[in-house]
Amino acid sequence: MGRPMAEGEAELRIGIFVCECGGNIGDVVDVKAVCDEARKWENVVVAKNHRYLCSKPAQDMIVEAIKKFNLNRVVVASCTPRMHLVTFQEVLKRAGLNPYLLEFVNIREQCSWVHGPKKSEEATRKAVSLVRGGYERSFKLEPLEPYSEECSRDVLVIGGGIAGVTASLELGDMGYHVYLVERQPSIGGHMAKLTKVFPTLDCAQCILTPKLAEAGRHPNITLLTYAEVEDVKGRPGNYEVTVYLKPRGVDVEKCRACGACSKVCPVTCKNEFEEGRATRKAAYLMFPQAVPNAYVIDFEHCTKCGKCAEICPAGAINLEDEGKRITLRVGAIIAATGYEVFDPTPIEEYGYGVYPDVITMMELERLTSLFGPTGGYVKRFSDGGEVKKIAIVLCAGSRDRHRFVPYCSRICCMYSIKQAVLLKEQYGIQPWIFYTDIRAAGRGYEELYWRAQKEGVVFVRGKVSEVWRNAKTNRLVVRAEDTLTGRVIEEEFDMVALATAMVPPPGLDKLAEKLGIPLGEDGFIQEKHPKLGPVDSLRTGIYACGCALGPKDVRDTVSDALGAASRVAALLGKGIITTSPEKAYVKPELCDGCGVCVDVCPAAAITLSSKAKVNPFMCTGCGACVPVCPKEAIDFKNTTWEQLVAQMRGLMHGKAPDEVRLVAFVDNTIAYTGVDFLGLDRTNYPYEVRVVKLPSTAMLSLKHMLAAFALGADGIIVIEGEKHIGEEITSKRIEEILNQLDEMGIESFRVWYSLVELPAYKRIASIFREHTEAVKDLGPIPEETREKLRQELKL
Repeated sequence: MGRPMAEGEAELRIGIFVCECGGNIGDVVDVKAVCDEARKWENVVVAKNHRYLCSKPAQDMIVEAIKKFNLNRVVVASCTPRMHLVTFQEVLKRAGLNPYLLEFVNIREQCSWVHGPKKSEEATRKAVSLVRGGYERSFKLEPLEPYSEECSRDVLVIGGGIAGVTASLELGDMGYHVYLVERQPSIGGHMAKLTKVFPTLDCAQCILTPKLAEAGRHPNITLLTYAEVEDVKGRPGNYEVTVYLKPRGVDVEKCRACGACSKVCPVTCKNEFEEGRATRKAAYLMFPQAVPNAYVIDFEHCTKCGKCAEICPAGAINLEDEGKRITLRVGAIIAATGYEVFDPTPIEEYGYGVYPDVITMMELERLTSLFGPTGGYVKRFSDGGEVKKIAIVLCAGSRDRHRFVPYCSRICCMYSIKQAVLLKEQYGIQPWIFYTDIRAAGRGYEELYWRAQKEGVVFVRGKVSEVWRNAKTNRLVVRAEDTLTGRVIEEEFDMVALATAMVPPPGLDKLAEKLGIPLGEDGFIQEKHPKLGPVDSLRTGIYACGCALGPKDVRDTVSDALGAASRVAALLGKGIITTSPEKAYVKPELCDGCGVCVDVCPAAAITLSSKAKVNPFMCTGCGACVPVCPKEAIDFKNTTWEQLVAQMRGLMHGKAPDEVRLVAFVDNTIAYTGVDFLGLDRTNYPYEVRVVKLPSTAMLSLKHMLAAFALGADGIIVIEGEKHIGEEITSKRIEEILNQLDEMGIESFRVWYSLVELPAYKRIASIFREHTEAVKDLGPIPEETREKLRQELKL
């Protein structure tokens, strides 16, 4: 199938560079054969392969080739563009070429990693077709320039634990104004409950409380405690955020923290800070070192008797407080939302909630605190008796693929060892630790493990199967198998502490939806890249740090926070924000001002005078306006109709008459990441599938589908990862398209559409397999049908 040459195309000089990726690609794909094939194509001046194309010598080689051969288009075939697109765009800049004259082809995550692990002729053929798709598309590339505008230098940090406080202080010291939003009455998070931290056994409060005090008085930090983010609008550099300040009942500025209100309050309720193991009044201070150091009224339990208001010497109490909403304008957002402790009640065999002396490790932390429910005495909750022997059960609810949490929470081994050492050394209590594996990966961690063994902490390698109470002795019995000796152990203890999993905090899913960022399979925020973008979300201008990204210790949490602050400073530092030129645009010569695009735009980015006009800063890049224009006057920069047609033509290169191939249209952010994750997992799926990424699937029209069929595709898969796009736009359009295909005599079940959010990315492989088999059963589309479509579409 020949490619029609447009006027001026003979002047193009194309260089194709293929990476072996140290064997990640080269062990499966014959990269030399790919280069040999590419050299036969028109306008290809040079085609080379390299062991590591991202290395400095290889980058220099590309720069030299651009200059030596006067290249004006570059095709790079390597790993995912999520990793190195910017790297090679910078290479083009160094060589004096516009970075948008680069075409990036993914032959690792979407070829070698899913068709390996051995050298494969099929994988090589697919790689050739993928590179051919990039080559064809390169003919239609145009130089583009980013847009720039002034941005806000204010920053929103969501979450006031150690991560949020650290990021806020770092940014505040750099001169940025930070709004620190915390849903609790005080900042501090879970670390405020700790007594010591591993591996050094430093005082947790000696580390944390000075930082809380500094955040409270910092001139560049505005604390918004007892507050929640309600809505987020706008774009990177210029977000509009609505924050709801919940009714606190106490004026923070007037309150002297004298405690008079709490003393006269007649209402007693559970103290959440003490993990429900103590009580507090409805008028209370969260903890002694709280910042802001002001009381709060718990209106859920308050009877509004008025005694607190009457006695308050500062007149700080307002029992009619209804809260308020404020609007913030910020340039960037950091999510430092932390974690929640898994509730072990569903683990019925452990008896939590049945036996008072079965507790969590966080409850044990509070027992050892001088400010805790027992004043620092470790005693039984059942009868107040002395604790002489304690069992610590690791992996309580975690590393359980079938019932509870499948992942490891990373810190449980070390904080349990830390607590065991403290109990042994300071209280004379004999700890037993029941473990699956001891994971002590960190500086000083293994040494603390040795110290625990030296101190006489008993370690039993085995999963606890059951905990029950011996009615005669009133002690708890732990039953477990010691896998090192093969013995079944039944041992009595005064107390059992469960090292429960760290799980996403409640409401994180709703917050992520407001921010427009995806969650990972574990329910925590998904980072852009685990190595190259560990604190970036998949949305520019929104970052995450600490346990918002998954279980972490204090050291890694603080490192994350410093990294997130640095990323924000890099984004906003010049007071100017740039946005990608890859946005929808209007062809004024074709626009008749009908206004259909204005109505469909979910971001209100299109205005209308005599002609439609797209604001590139407001445009979110969904492309929903493209298919609705009756005059085809709207297109999308760097994903134009001509570019998509050219790419699909290339993807069908070398297709045999009896062979079926499928095009999978996926959105560039979520679904494409999901497909990449299949590669990371080395999940095999059919060779016949060719992925085409789009800004979002909302830009697909019947014409795109027909073009795919006309150029050689026998089946189409559409995967959208954005819920609001998938449910509100794409699904409705696909339904219309399917009806139109049936009317045209093309089987509509050649098209498969699914909304697949990132946590469910593994489902994409199943969809690829199922639809490929269905299309094989149908067979290739007849050539006469394709020819008719090509004539109608003028392809």
